[in-house]
Amino acid sequence: MSEETWSAPQLELEAVIGFNGYVFSGLSVHPDKTHLIYPLGCTVILKSIKDGKQEFLHGHTNNISCIAVSKSGKYIASGQVNYMGFKAEIIIWDYTQRSIYAQLVLHTAKVEALSFSPKENYLVSLGGQDDGSIAVWNIEAKQAICGSPASPHSAGHCLTVQYSNTNDNIFVSAGSGTLRVWELDLPNRKIQPLECQTSKLKRIVRCIEIPEDDQFILCGTTSGDIMKVNLKTGLLSNYGPVKTKYSLGVTALKILKSGNILVGSGSGCFSLCSGTNFKTIKQVNLEKGVTSIAIRGEGQQFFVGTEAAQMYRFRYEDFKAELISTGHPSAVKDVAIPYGTSELFATCSYEDIRVWHIGKPKELLRITIPNMTCNALDFMTDGCRIISAWNDCKIRVFAPESGKLMHVIHNAHMLGVTAIAGTRDCKRIVSGGGEGQVQVWELQPCGHRLLGTMSRKAYEQEDKAMITCIKIKSDDKECVTASTDGACFIWDLVRFVSLQMMTANTLFRTVCYHPEEHHIITSGTDRTVTYWNVYDGSTIRELKASQSGPINGMHISQDGKHFVTGGNDKMLKVWDFMEGVVTHVGIAHGGTITSVQICTNNRILVSTSEDGAILRWKFPHPSSS
Repeated sequence: MSEETWSAPQLELEAVIGFNGYVFSGLSVHPDKTHLIYPLGCTVILKSIKDGKQEFLHGHTNNISCIAVSKSGKYIASGQVNYMGFKAEIIIWDYTQRSIYAQLVLHTAKVEALSFSPKENYLVSLGGQDDGSIAVWNIEAKQAICGSPASPHSAGHCLTVQYSNTNDNIFVSAGSGTLRVWELDLPNRKIQPLECQTSKLKRIVRCIEIPEDDQFILCGTTSGDIMKVNLKTGLLSNYGPVKTKYSLGVTALKILKSGNILVGSGSGCFSLCSGTNFKTIKQVNLEKGVTSIAIRGEGQQFFVGTEAAQMYRFRYEDFKAELISTGHPSAVKDVAIPYGTSELFATCSYEDIRVWHIGKPKELLRITIPNMTCNALDFMTDGCRIISAWNDCKIRVFAPESGKLMHVIHNAHMLGVTAIAGTRDCKRIVSGGGEGQVQVWELQPCGHRLLGTMSRKAYEQEDKAMITCIKIKSDDKECVTASTDGACFIWDLVRFVSLQMMTANTLFRTVCYHPEEHHIITSGTDRTVTYWNVYDGSTIRELKASQSGPINGMHISQDGKHFVTGGNDKMLKVWDFMEGVVTHVGIAHGGTITSVQICTNNRILVSTSEDGAILRWKFPHPSSS
């Protein structure tokens, strides 16, 4: 199975929605001034500033943790995280060729930060807290020159590293109680640190910035102030602001040609302040903490990335925020594409539902319910309503164009609503809850009515297992539900009784009707896709769909010839339904895949994951019509 999967052709990735705003200094502008560079999952994305066209650098096996761009833009370096005890890889990319130049392996578990030397001869890398070392690499030889523990024994973890702008042998590291200027002794293959003296100030440095003339180091601290340290002597020369500090710490810094400083804070405050006395000149509040500031050209334009997975563009003259990119900052729970179209789709997550345009891709609508999680959503067949399942035990119905709340069903399920589906006639909703009950609701012009509650007690099954998925038959007379106790039920939606039960030694995550509706397919924690006969509940076939972890999302094409699966192995697989073999594989997700959906005309495939990524793929088997 493993060999078969890896030998299958790759799916074509068309677009990625999302940005990992938790990577400090993750957003960069390439020196050619035409591309933004940023990470999402295990992919480095190059996005054209002019037309938004995306290119993808694939090679990492886990989430990217840091990015650096060389002075000329010839190289991009990216580091990743890995499991405890395993080595975390650094990849140097050739920007012109859009290919891997070198793969460097030394640090354990995580690469914390990277920085290129000004003449692009060396790359300095910093390991995470489980590694704690600094290494200098020869880029031409693709080998490590030397390394050293990043912090003295008396200090905490080192958090960031930055190369000098004029000297290939000087770089700076900083972190919890440590600020060091390092000098590379190439003949002896050593790096020697100079401890900077910050007087009585005891700070955790989150970010550092060095001006072009290398006169001093600016250090942004978690205490909310900025330290100015002489680079040559290592002595503190100034710090501030003294009174009004930045809330939740200084998380990003950039020095402009004028000497003024761009400052981003953990509270979302983005400001322009004086380089001499740190007084604020201009200020804007953004959504969530600022983690990246990227200057384009001479500083007339700059880009800001935040923890809310949003990117903003600023002009120096007016200092007004222009939102240019949005994404989910937390796990995407579900995706839905309206019936009969491939122009729009919707996703849900913690606190919100978002509607996206497929072509751009661009956020068209955001529906926010603070402090609540939307577990599942669906479009009614006529496209006039979005039905959604929430963890506060409510079913909410929204208008997809305006986001207006049309209906609320309170206390629909005791332990939260976990699955939802709408009938073809657009009059009824079938919902499942954390307590294991399945309920049918009728939507009325001025409210709703509970038509029936379906119980599993006829099969001596208690209603205690969470319902994970609901699919309704095309005639609206039957539905199938999957639950976490390994039971899959087919229900009569007219008499509200169970017609068939299928059981397996698994926690079912998802279920699909084949379009001919003689068969259903299920998958879950046993990593198996099972074909079932609807009429007698017998097993027809079993396919081993994953080498590691559950299958969380599955969807079958409208013609019934293919289906797609995704799960904890982060691989998207397209299957031939009759042959039971993988036809194509998509490898780009950095997090566990949570849901997948094929549009009704077989043009596109959308997948979502726990890292907030939404990926749009070209479906490899288009409809013949």
